[in-house]
Amino acid sequence: MASKRALVVDDSKSARVILSRMLEKYAIDVDMAESAELAIEYLKNNRPDAIFMDHLMPGMDGLQAVKAIKSNPQTAMIPIMMYTSQEGALYVGQARALGAMGVLPKQVRPVDVSKVLYELHLLPDRRDPAKPALAPVELSNGTAGKSASQPGARAAAETDWGKRIEAAVKDQTIDLRRFMVASLDSFASRIVGDLRDAAPPPAPESAAPPAPPPRQGSWALLAGAAALIAAAFAVAWISARDDLGKSRTELAALKSSNAELQRTRADLSSAVKDLTAAAAPGAAAASAPSALAARAEPVPYGEIPFDHGRLEVLRDLVTKLEAQGFHGTVKITSLSGIFCLSGNSIDGFAPAPAATLLSKCDLVGNPFEESLSGQQRQSLAFANLIASVRQRTQGAITVAIENAGSTRPSTPYPIRVDSLTAGEWNRAAAANNRVEFEVQPGG
Repeated sequence: MASKRALVVDDSKSARVILSRMLEKYAIDVDMAESAELAIEYLKNNRPDAIFMDHLMPGMDGLQAVKAIKSNPQTAMIPIMMYTSQEGALYVGQARALGAMGVLPKQVRPVDVSKVLYELHLLPDRRDPAKPALAPVELSNGTAGKSASQPGARAAAETDWGKRIEAAVKDQTIDLRRFMVASLDSFASRIVGDLRDAAPPPAPESAAPPAPPPRQGSWALLAGAAALIAAAFAVAWISARDDLGKSRTELAALKSSNAELQRTRADLSSAVKDLTAAAAPGAAAASAPSALAARAEPVPYGEIPFDHGRLEVLRDLVTKLEAQGFHGTVKITSLSGIFCLSGNSIDGFAPAPAATLLSKCDLVGNPFEESLSGQQRQSLAFANLIASVRQRTQGAITVAIENAGSTRPSTPYPIRVDSLTAGEWNRAAAANNRVEFEVQPGG
């Protein structure tokens, strides 16, 4: 059978790539267009088997494009599926009224894609026993071996396990259905044959005796066949349930192992960071305590900068400096990140969900940091520690704090484009929302 072809129309490159990869797993060739105008131009010389149309696009939007395509007799018969984050019964009804078959959400799952492909007749009928319509695509041994060494290999393995579980359950269901149909046909043939053999030869019409009642053995055979089919169905169901349970257990173990590896990696990175910060550059470490390197500590959004973990860092740093007989200043500077936030000024703001587009954020800034006065930037415990250091060392070590705002970002913010998400932006903002410690020796 010739391969099917689909056209994906979306102004977001990432959305086009995600859907095209899902369709290619079902052996469907994919062409892409980044606007409705380019899609209509494409249809002048091409006839895809289906079109996946985004709604919000620059210029002509998706519903206008559907209306234009359905108004053209040469393209009116091409099935169209809306591929958009728009939802609700009102929108679905509007799309269908213009000629679209339905709506496929942007947060799409593989099961949603397969259902839509059956509706669009891009896959063979589910009842076709010749070849399963859904065949999981596995990576080759070479590719899998290379990916195992990458940081994202564990997540890819989990996704692969999920696909294997789904495919195994579907294959087992198909095999069970075939077994039941074959068993029923076989027992029906046996019963018909037994009844035919047991029937007496036809008598002359003049002396036709009454037909004998059916033998009890035939009914017993039918009951036994039904019981055997029920038992086979129960055994197959139990086996499928056990296999699914084992697969879920293995998947949970993989997730637990991945979480443990991530924690170990974070602990190792923290230990290397501490060792690097405390290392002295050669012989200068023995002669100058000020050789302790500057370090930065992250501050989660909504926390005052001079408190919590920063308090423990200052206490540990001062203890080491005292042991080395240090004289000078520990300078502590707070710097703020600019976050993509959701909320309002009455109920407060919080970092927006990672999938939110940056253009949909209620506010891009740091109102919590801007609302703090000088005294509010440090907790009482932090202020007491600063005072005790100066008193305990008789002024040999002093602690100075200052606020530099958002003037010195350590991590550049991504370029603002239409497809930029809050998660990508806030990763840079979280790195820039920090407190820096710097040791300055005195004269």
